[in-house]
Amino acid sequence: MAVELRYDTDVSETVAATERFIADYVLPLEDEFVGDMTAAGGDDLRVEMQGKAKAAGIFAPHAPVEYGGLGYNMSDRAPVFEAGGRSLFGPIALNIGAPDEGNVHMLSHIASEGQKQQFLAPLAAGDVRSAFAMTEPAPGAGADPSALRSSATRTDGGWKINGHKWFITGADGAGFYIIMARTSGEPGSRGGATMFLAPAPDPAIEIVRHVGTIDKAGIGGHCEIRFHDLFVPDENVLGEVDEGFRYAQVRLGPARMTHVMRWLGVAVRAHEVAVDYVARREAFGTLLGDLGMIQQMVAENVIDLAASRALLVKACHELDLGHHAGDETSIAKTFAAEAYSRVLDRSIQMCGGTGVTDDLPLARLQQELRPFRIYDGPSEVHRWALAKRAVGKAKKKIHAENERAGTAR
Repeated sequence: MAVELRYDTDVSETVAATERFIADYVLPLEDEFVGDMTAAGGDDLRVEMQGKAKAAGIFAPHAPVEYGGLGYNMSDRAPVFEAGGRSLFGPIALNIGAPDEGNVHMLSHIASEGQKQQFLAPLAAGDVRSAFAMTEPAPGAGADPSALRSSATRTDGGWKINGHKWFITGADGAGFYIIMARTSGEPGSRGGATMFLAPAPDPAIEIVRHVGTIDKAGIGGHCEIRFHDLFVPDENVLGEVDEGFRYAQVRLGPARMTHVMRWLGVAVRAHEVAVDYVARREAFGTLLGDLGMIQQMVAENVIDLAASRALLVKACHELDLGHHAGDETSIAKTFAAEAYSRVLDRSIQMCGGTGVTDDLPLARLQQELRPFRIYDGPSEVHRWALAKRAVGKAKKKIHAENERAGTAR
């Protein structure tokens, strides 16, 4: 059976409308403020951009239709998110940026009807922002979620949460938090985590500081926060108690792929900037683009972008089929994060000194992209998981063969 790789007309039209919106409205804003969202206006600009995206009919392509979105599945999101990701401000304008996009996806799949009305509806509409609070300072949860140390203890009518988190994206100014806290077991236990929905601001939520990072295009910082006896009522438990790690997988696999989608837009933009430059710039008696070493870099970029897109399409297809797709999402995330970094580095190199100036967007794009090799799981963790699963399958096969051989004797 042939695999259909064309998109329906409505998706193609949304992609085209998104490309126009980004080119005509969003990119000039990014260029004016050199990719710094806070300097450009922060939440005020977010509201303005999202209003224009709604008017253009391209807002929240991932959100359920009943909450004002376009209801696209993972496969159909890919080209729209790529188009929006061409600008560092684009994901915010379309309400498809992290962490809000991943939280919309998770709430739409896990939340109760009451929780959807209270939390999902305003988030999907862009009325509030959100934060996903899992990562902790050492020795707490990070690339290893099982190290979770923040705790939630039962109290009358609900739970009290205490804990220390950091790198919590968008925490400052968030309308609510999704908090991962331990409700049973000890740090290192594979289970025992629960997710909680906590409206903000709340006196029991302390924003300690903004952790300074190299990326500047987000809103609300990457914050260090503390919870001091934060009360969460029973009705704000997201999913089942002690099942937080399992529910988190509903968010993490798709969120890795939407990162791949958005950063693909950035990588394609960087490549196009570099190709345009070398097709114009003369040196050594010819155009740079006619020199063999430059042509090799162009070709390597083309290959990396095509391979990343193919792996993304495969992973999204598996997710749309309802499969766990652990291997597919780890492969696509790891390869793309590293491939996009190579594309950015080559693109800067092709443009020489101009590539590291603000005259071109390449330097700031590279600065924003670099954390992707760490966010949503470092490349090394994904490689370890892939190898562990592959060796585990081999061990099971050997064990089964040995058992069959023993039975035969």
